[in-house]
Amino acid sequence: MSDKQVITELPKNDKVGKVARGALEITGGAVPVVGGIFSAMASAWSDKEQDEANRFFEYWIKMLRDEIREKEATMIEILARLNLQDEKISERVKSKEYQSLVKKTFREWSGAESEEKRKLIRNILTNAVATDLSSDDVIRLFIDWINDYSELHFKVIGAIYNTNGITRGQIWEKIGKGEVREDSADADLYKLLFRDLSTGGIVRQHRETDYYGNFVSKPKAARRPRGSGPKPMKSAFDNEDQYELTGLGQQFVHYAMNELTLRIEYKNPLSDD
Repeated sequence: MSDKQVITELPKNDKVGKVARGALEITGGAVPVVGGIFSAMASAWSDKEQDEANRFFEYWIKMLRDEIREKEATMIEILARLNLQDEKISERVKSKEYQSLVKKTFREWSGAESEEKRKLIRNILTNAVATDLSSDDVIRLFIDWINDYSELHFKVIGAIYNTNGITRGQIWEKIGKGEVREDSADADLYKLLFRDLSTGGIVRQHRETDYYGNFVSKPKAARRPRGSGPKPMKSAFDNEDQYELTGLGQQFVHYAMNELTLRIEYKNPLSDD
């Protein structure tokens, strides 16, 4: 049974069948036997249940259309920033390796749930053509990071970038956050955020290096005198330990936060203007 035959088996005279067919047309096909399933459901549902299902499918169709528009706008913005007359760039765009990155990005599009994340994705795919600073394996990791981390994570990464060390307290101030209690949910979230970025290999505590790039051991901290009581817990907004981006973190900023200039002016289909 072909996809076309399956779609025509959807119930034609009820609201559910009409909207469901529209949703399946957007997704480009149908799952086998889905027509029979919809027919059975439509005959069993009451009018109220069919109205509820109709609203669900209408929302689903809108969500799919919005996603398609976002993908279309992203690809247009990428091409508008590339010199396709350049033979090297043209070959890169047509390569199986680059097409694999694009497919991976669009398969995992749920990670681009905001306009800011969409721009990060766009920048990564654009710079994946324009520069060969990182391998495609590393770029795939960057795409995963867009899905794994929040916008607040990326604000912190941006605040750390291009510094020789910055404290958590200084970062909190730099990203424009106000004063909060040490026992607040915001403070707990901030500490969790740094654990995420540290275990993810994106940030680390700043350490001096020698001429060859080897890390120099920190001098041992002075021992606390006896009888001074328990060691106080480190503040979420500590102003002693400094942080820096790892090599991976530095390259992520280059790919995700470095926006190439438009070569062609165009109307953004996602713009309200």
